[in-house]
Amino acid sequence: MSAMENAIGQGSEIDGFRLGEMIHAGSMASIYRLTGPEGPLPLIIKIPRLGPGERAVNVIGFEVCRMVLGALAQSPHHPTLVAYGDVESTPYLVMEFVEGARLSEWVGRAPLSPEEIVRLGSPLALALHHLHRQDVVHLDLKPTNVLYREGGEVVLIDFGLAHHAHYPDLLAEELRFPVGNWVYMSPEQVLGVRCDPRSDIYALGGILYELATGRLPFGKPHSIAELRKRLYRDPAPPRAIVSETPEWLQEIILRCLEVDARERYASAEQVAFDLANPSGVALTERASRQHRARWWALLRRRMRAWRFEPAPCPPPAGQPQVARVTVVALAPREPDELLREALRGAARQVLASDPVCRIACVTVVPPAVSLSGEGDENSATGRHIRRLVELRRWGKPLDLPEERLTYHVLESDKPAQALVDYVTMNDVDQILIGAPVSGAPARLFAGVCAHVVMAVPCSVTVVRPRGDD
Repeated sequence: MSAMENAIGQGSEIDGFRLGEMIHAGSMASIYRLTGPEGPLPLIIKIPRLGPGERAVNVIGFEVCRMVLGALAQSPHHPTLVAYGDVESTPYLVMEFVEGARLSEWVGRAPLSPEEIVRLGSPLALALHHLHRQDVVHLDLKPTNVLYREGGEVVLIDFGLAHHAHYPDLLAEELRFPVGNWVYMSPEQVLGVRCDPRSDIYALGGILYELATGRLPFGKPHSIAELRKRLYRDPAPPRAIVSETPEWLQEIILRCLEVDARERYASAEQVAFDLANPSGVALTERASRQHRARWWALLRRRMRAWRFEPAPCPPPAGQPQVARVTVVALAPREPDELLREALRGAARQVLASDPVCRIACVTVVPPAVSLSGEGDENSATGRHIRRLVELRRWGKPLDLPEERLTYHVLESDKPAQALVDYVTMNDVDQILIGAPVSGAPARLFAGVCAHVVMAVPCSVTVVRPRGDD
């Protein structure tokens, strides 16, 4: 994969798509305009950043973006997915090129007038509401991910960190740290909750705050400890920074930025309505607030933050069926084909007894810091893709749709504990794990099988190939 990454550039071709000008280089992917014989096409191609020094989350984000965009109904509020390349060969996404201005262009001119904030904020809230009605939470809302078409319609881009209630959440299942832009991240996201649309409302409040004051509500945290202050710290009221801020606008902003999601707006549509109808905004103590919480109130909040429990996520509009999850634990580069087939047979028995369950194929690799950084196998993204390919080849004969067959590469130097943590955090019902093969060299999972059997809070089936004595 690194060779492909090095060869990419303006004028190169990927599956017949000719790359034009690079229009964005992000931390997770690069974006090029596509071109034809007569000039630029109304299409872009998004290519995940791969190779030495890149993070494995780039591969997961690519899979999430492909899955979410492919599931969304066609709409003016997000780019249309046209084509994609598989992560096993050449990963890319070809999408509609959206002509428009980024919200970040206005952020640079803040503080803005209330009228301008309404003009920008109301259609943004409506675009979020349209997304939430399809049971999708963006979870990476920031000014650079918001575009305005010429007619003022908002387009939300970059769905690599999104959550879709009808599909498995690969990021939540594999990672144990807050993923996303920390500047606008909600308190519940800090604690790993990714299913609440009100997280986007919190980020919207952060953007409105920035437009109204020219400042960020919580600055730019550089550590988890700083980020966790969001569980108890309130921002300086906008009127304390820009005294001309109307009370109705401060009410809207601070309500969006409430720590407890239950205290925020219930929907982005309500935010859009209040922004468009300021005379009807119900004013509370928030509207006239002139300073942050005093030290005694802050102390009480900080003590409560240790026991902070995020609000339950609202039920999805579509009420997706909750499927039982069975994990199949596979050793990296598992050489024993008989054992691989035995595990497939055990998985088929599970599927026969529960036709709607999900199979999660899991393997554990050493942390990325142990890699030398040379070659595909020794880069985090290259190794992640190689292991995904192995898992997919194992799972392909099961012939299941992607929402019922998922693949997960976990990084840990303690494989047994990584499996236990995965099972515990994701409410797994059963785990299938291969038994040590008699007389064979020690396998990665041979030493952890007993630990898993004793520690996981679910049923465990230890699978042995027929005829293995």
